[in-house]
Amino acid sequence: MKNVLCATLLLVLPFSTAYSQENNTSKKLSTQKSAALPAHLTTRIQWEQFPQPKYKNEDLKEKNRAAILRVYADETGNVTKANVQESTGLKHLDDILIQAVRASKVKPHIEQDNAVATIGFQTFNLRFIEEDEVQCAYAFNSKNWLAQKSENKTSFQYRTQPQISLNASDLKGHNRSVTFSFKVNKYGDVKKVKIKKGSGVYDLDQKVIQAISKTKVDVPRKYWIYKKSNLKDEIQFKQDGCV
Repeated sequence: MKNVLCATLLLVLPFSTAYSQENNTSKKLSTQKSAALPAHLTTRIQWEQFPQPKYKNEDLKEKNRAAILRVYADETGNVTKANVQESTGLKHLDDILIQAVRASKVKPHIEQDNAVATIGFQTFNLRFIEEDEVQCAYAFNSKNWLAQKSENKTSFQYRTQPQISLNASDLKGHNRSVTFSFKVNKYGDVKKVKIKKGSGVYDLDQKVIQAISKTKVDVPRKYWIYKKSNLKDEIQFKQDGCV
C-alpha cells in the first residue's frame, strides 16, 4: 500500500510542476503580448504634464515663432524621444522646445485593457511681445470657484485656487469657455479630468486640464454616497477679462 501511495505522489508532483511552469509561461507570454501592441498614433496628444518651454522674449528674434514636434512616449507616459517636424527657424529655440517636451509626461493610451506607447505631434506657437505692449494674465475663476469665494453653496470646494498660465494671446482673438468634469478619490486628489465642451483651442483646453489635475478638492460626505466622486465645473475667459 505504501509503495502504491509513493508512486502516486511521484506521478502527481511532476504534473503539478509542469502545470506551474506552463501557467508561469502563459503569464509571461501574456505580458509580452500586451507590450507588443502597436503604438497609438495621434495628432493630438493628451498630456498628464503639459510641456512648459522656458524662453525669453529676445529668444524669438523680434517675430512670432511656431513649431511642430513629433513626440514618442512609452506605455507609462514617459517621453522617450522628441524631434522637430517643423522648425521655428532658430535651432536654440527648437532645442528649448525639445527639452520641455522631454521633461513632460503623456497620458498613457489604453487599448484592450493595456497601456500602449504613443506617437503624436505637438504644436507650439510662441508670440513675440512688443516693448510697449501691456502684459496680462488670467486667473482660474471658474463658476464653482467664484461661488465658493462668495460663500455660496457648492457641491464641492477647491482647497486652493487652481493655477493656470494663460494670457490674452492664448484666446486667439475670441472669448473662450471650457466645461469639464473630473473624479476625486477619498483624499481629494483629482483624477480623470475630461473636457465636456471645449474652447475650440486645444492648447487652452490642455492648460485647464493641467490646472485641475494639480489641485485638491473637498467633497461633503453625502456627495460621496449619492453622487460618488463625479464633479463638474466650467470656466470662461473673456478678452477684456485679462488683468
